Amino acid sequence: MRRRLINSTLSVVLVVIAVFGVSLFFVETRTIESSARDRLEAEAARLLADVESRLASGQPVTAEDMRASAPADRHVVIELVGRPAIRLGEPAGEAPMETSQTGTHGETVTVQQPRSVVSDEIARMLMIILVVSLLAVAAAALLAVRQARRVSAPLTDLAETAERLGSGDPRPRHRRYGVTELDRVADVLDTSAERIARMLTAERRLAADASHQLRTPLTALSMRLEEIVATEDREIVKEEATVALAQVERLTDVVQRLLTNSRDALLGSAIGFDLDEVVAQQMEEWRPAYRSAGRALVRSGKQGQRAVGTPGAVAQVLATLVENSLMHGAGTVALRVRVTGNQVVVEVTDEGPGVPSELGARVFERTVSGRNSTGLGLAVARDLAEADGGRLELLGQHPPVFALFLSREFEREDGNRS
Repeated sequence: MRRRLINSTLSVVLVVIAVFGVSLFFVETRTIESSARDRLEAEAARLLADVESRLASGQPVTAEDMRASAPADRHVVIELVGRPAIRLGEPAGEAPMETSQTGTHGETVTVQQPRSVVSDEIARMLMIILVVSLLAVAAAALLAVRQARRVSAPLTDLAETAERLGSGDPRPRHRRYGVTELDRVADVLDTSAERIARMLTAERRLAADASHQLRTPLTALSMRLEEIVATEDREIVKEEATVALAQVERLTDVVQRLLTNSRDALLGSAIGFDLDEVVAQQMEEWRPAYRSAGRALVRSGKQGQRAVGTPGAVAQVLATLVENSLMHGAGTVALRVRVTGNQVVVEVTDEGPGVPSELGARVFERTVSGRNSTGLGLAVARDLAEADGGRLELLGQHPPVFALFLSREFEREDGNRS
């Protein structure tokens, strides 16, 4: 491409030089010849006037008298009626340029100059045109090389950027080249790179969130299946299988919720639901794990509260808090429901050492953990809470108190809920 740009630029310059150079040569040649002829006519007229003046005043017209008036580089012939011709200067050679003037008494003055004088001037003019043309070609070549480099180098760079995008490196380069069209292509590539980076980040985040969030319901489900395997009582098997099926449904809801949040974090599916059912469900699911660990899981506070949100998401948030208390806390874990204003609050606390002082509210940030865990659980739980208009906060560090705030559902006078 660089060679084509250089060749095309030089071709255009050569054509322009050829057209204008040839035209200029012919115009200047005619101008030089016309100027030489005009000079000869002017000199002949001047000499004729001098001859007529001498004849009118009775002065002699001889070679010695006219030598001072005749140009030294011209060949002059003065012809008088009845007298021999007077010749001044060196002969002008073959095919000279000449002009003649005739006076009122028949006298004639002829002025000649060698043809080489005009030829030399035309040659000098032609040399000047050739030198200027060569300089123009050299300047055009330098400009063509510079422009070709200016265009081809950014294209090579843009090709490398596109190749990096295709190989999975979505980092934008933010390079601009001072060429409107190339800068526009660079803008599009940078925008595409940022979009691809966001998509990759979202996919990685979804994979991390899914692996973390599915672990809790799968663990609970495996515990139920173990109890089914360990017992021979048909009623217990039926009861545990029913609970396991409910857990499978919640597991499906968790997966759907994660996919929905990955597509649109602001898309909510909040409805009014019975908060007691969700709390009781979590108590039932986690009591076997707490019994195995020799710890207690209790609930207290107000009952009969209805909240606005997604039951599956709220259950997942509470499951994350209860699991964290089981894994990182100590002693009895308490779930307490209270009401504040138009919100209902579910608090989860335990008797463990709590959240390290250096973490504080940063415990909700991704990859931040004080117990060598992944640091995803609380971050995902907060995202789930905020997706339906709620919020998850750390009210106390020692002992740890996590609080899930949800909007209350009120019953209108017409019996409907709002």
